[in-house]
Amino acid sequence: QLQASGGGLVQPGRSLRLSCAASGSIYSIGPMGWYRQTPGGQRELVAIARSRGGTNYGASVKGRFTISRDNTKHTVYLQMNSLKPEDTAVYYCYADNLCAGAICTNDVWGQGTLVTVSS
Repeated sequence: QLQASGGGLVQPGRSLRLSCAASGSIYSIGPMGWYRQTPGGQRELVAIARSRGGTNYGASVKGRFTISRDNTKHTVYLQMNSLKPEDTAVYYCYADNLCAGAICTNDVWGQGTLVTVSS
């Protein structure tokens, strides 16, 4: 139900924008955001945007990444600027309390998109 896109290879210092769209007969979604995971590493918070405003960022991306969402399109975006090699990871889209039809589901994950920052 969550489809992420926008990953790829980018040079250090450059920018990249990720998108994640929720599909289906959705009428509401709670927090949406992004986590990332490196090989052998734990999944860590990148950024979360709440449905009525308010955001949280992981310490390592504050000031460089910006999360936004379009509730009419059930889509969340992650603008990543000043990328560093240590930002290389698989980025996973996340949504909580995703309500479609008569069913609300917690902890919904997308398939992940790979971001590689390298010269």
